[in-house]
Amino acid sequence: MTAAELEALVKLIGEARHIVLGTAADPASRADGERIAEAWGGLVLATVTWPETAASWLRQAQRFAAPDPDVWVVAATPTGWAGLSRRLLMSTRWSPHRTVVTATLTDSRLPGLRGARADGTTWEN
Repeated sequence: MTAAELEALVKLIGEARHIVLGTAADPASRADGERIAEAWGGLVLATVTWPETAASWLRQAQRFAAPDPDVWVVAATPTGWAGLSRRLLMSTRWSPHRTVVTATLTDSRLPGLRGARADGTTWEN
């Protein structure tokens, strides 16, 4: 994650009271999640990590959505996020409109999802 991307993500989180942080299980995603939480400096209600492949991702989806934060923040790989986001949409009250993602997920096409690119520019579907 670049410094410009991190700064843009913190701006997207804005003045949220609290967040839930979700990461893939790989070391880079977990490190990015830690950097985001530290740079933002607010209350993290939960941190949920998920694998690249899973039978259903139901347990992780429920843990990710349950705290109902102001903002969900995701640092993950496209493969794991694709599986988890499908489960989130099918089985929880999670909203992509309240979710921001890192540059690794720029190609995600969920309506309402927002994110930051490595150069610090932001996007919204």
